[in-house]
Amino acid sequence: MQALLGVLFHFIGGFASGSFYIPYKKVKGWSWESYWIVGGIFSWLVVPLLAAWLTVPGFMDIIRNTEGTVLFWTYFLGVLWGIGGLTFGLSMRYLGMSLGMAVALGFCSAFGALIPPIYRGLFTDDANTLGAMFHSSRGLYVLSGVAVCLVGIAICGKAGMLKEKELTGEQKTESIREFDLRKGLAVAIVSGILSACMSFAITAGNSMGKAAVANNANPLFRNNVIFVVIMLGGLTTNFIWCMLLNRRNRSFNDYTNKNTPLVKNYLFAAIAGTTWFLQFFFYGMGESKLGNDASSWILHMAFIILISGMWGFVLKEWKNASKKTFITISLGIFTIILSVVLVGYGNSLEN
Repeated sequence: MQALLGVLFHFIGGFASGSFYIPYKKVKGWSWESYWIVGGIFSWLVVPLLAAWLTVPGFMDIIRNTEGTVLFWTYFLGVLWGIGGLTFGLSMRYLGMSLGMAVALGFCSAFGALIPPIYRGLFTDDANTLGAMFHSSRGLYVLSGVAVCLVGIAICGKAGMLKEKELTGEQKTESIREFDLRKGLAVAIVSGILSACMSFAITAGNSMGKAAVANNANPLFRNNVIFVVIMLGGLTTNFIWCMLLNRRNRSFNDYTNKNTPLVKNYLFAAIAGTTWFLQFFFYGMGESKLGNDASSWILHMAFIILISGMWGFVLKEWKNASKKTFITISLGIFTIILSVVLVGYGNSLEN
């Protein structure tokens, strides 16, 4: 029953993450950096603080009493994850929801599985290294999942190239206003690599989660205090970049431009930002039930790819593409989901 609840919570979180970008499409007359940072204020500051305040008694005292090194690494990994989140938004901007999320999260899944054993082999005495993975059932499942994931990414990339060749410039931008395959694939790769830092940041701040439970917080919400620190790292990265873009593009007036539907723009950006954070709110609940952060992260990825792929089809991102291209992107998404399942199953096995 606990495992089923964990899966359900991950599905809800995946649905939130796979759907968060839709309200941004309702923002009118603003530059990307303007609505991204307005939504981000809710994603990385307002809602995380509210969630922690509602669910973790004395969360600020827990943060104040945490060792400086723990806070530093949790925050620093949050900064790196923030770069991944920033480029993740650009992936949606240039590739659309189905292709952008499939490629970015495919890389996120692969690197999230490989980086920890590589790190252990280089910098620790832990026996669970990359080399050891070739000699255990668990490791072989994970490695096979990574290989399948890379195949799925290649298939999705092929679908993107087919779409670019088949469609006119007007057709490409009909559902994705700034479709650009090369830019999109480049930022999706960076996003996938650095977004995996979220899982590492949660592990780095694990002592805060334990302190929350010791302070009578429901174990379901133990990660909410960790998210406060991680999200500050993400806010730092995204705020600096968006302010630079506001200056370069002279788009600071977006925030007060009465020629745009200001109230609606702020409202939709706030909804998008709030929806985005809910993925981690429910991720923390799912992880607390499954008790395995690696498998939880992989399951989380699978649901996001599935939901975002469905939204991509609903929003007709592949409307004018040929049947061959449609089948190719569907096969690519299915392959990546299969890879995520393989990695998740492998992580659930004993060494």
